[in-house]
Amino acid sequence: MPLVSMNEFLPKAKAEKFAVGQFNMNNLEFAQAIAEAAAELRSPFIYGVSEGALKYMGVEFTVAIARAAAEKYNVPIALHLDHGSSFDVAMKCIRAGFSSIMFDGSHYPLEENIRLTKEIVKAAHAMGVSVEGELGTIGGVEDDISVDEEDASLAKPEEAIRFYEETGVDALAIAVGTAHGMYKGEPRIRYDIIEAVASRIPVPVVLHGGSGVPDDMIRQAIAAGVGKINVNTENQIACTDTIREILNKDAKVYDPRKYLGPARTAMVEVVKAKIRLFGSDNKA
Repeated sequence: MPLVSMNEFLPKAKAEKFAVGQFNMNNLEFAQAIAEAAAELRSPFIYGVSEGALKYMGVEFTVAIARAAAEKYNVPIALHLDHGSSFDVAMKCIRAGFSSIMFDGSHYPLEENIRLTKEIVKAAHAMGVSVEGELGTIGGVEDDISVDEEDASLAKPEEAIRFYEETGVDALAIAVGTAHGMYKGEPRIRYDIIEAVASRIPVPVVLHGGSGVPDDMIRQAIAAGVGKINVNTENQIACTDTIREILNKDAKVYDPRKYLGPARTAMVEVVKAKIRLFGSDNKA
């Protein structure tokens, strides 16, 4: 099947109280592992591609890999720009074949964030492409984005509701206490903010910084109204730890397939565990 917009499965996720995982594609092995896990469990999923990963892989290769996965596996797959920084980047990705876009205008004042997001929504929706917006500032480090956790600001429910009403986004990421990367301590998620927003808008709330959040907190966030959860760091750790272990055991290994294959297998297990936790298995 072709790549689809997130609107193929996010409304169902909101209605049935499960979440769909966005798993970031960093290279071929990540893409293969994510798709294999999702196909085995019959789950829809989202390939997240940051601007950094896009520069690394190239937009043509990125789209080709995602399309190959969509053709091979009969599950709904969205190819989603993660933390897009501008209208131009968003349009470049749409023209190349992306089926979904996130515009991150959270660092702008509210009025400017609304204006810029609205422009992207208008253009993307005209081409059948879904859009995720962001409000509030999520701490931690992801690619070129670094926000001191002390500087991260929680989303205000009334502003989030207004943001949705004026932009018409298909999913809304709000800052509720999670952070990109792994946590030094236990995160403090504001479920009251999730519920206050999710109960008053018809689209799902998105939880960024899903790596390292305890399972019971993830379940509680989904119950409060989260319908999309982003995971990247846990796959990166599983991949790198496996490669490091193999090379530390035998310094003579030079064939990349000897360590990338096991790294891919390790990521399959991470993704399968997340899919089961999010409740999206057998929802394809």
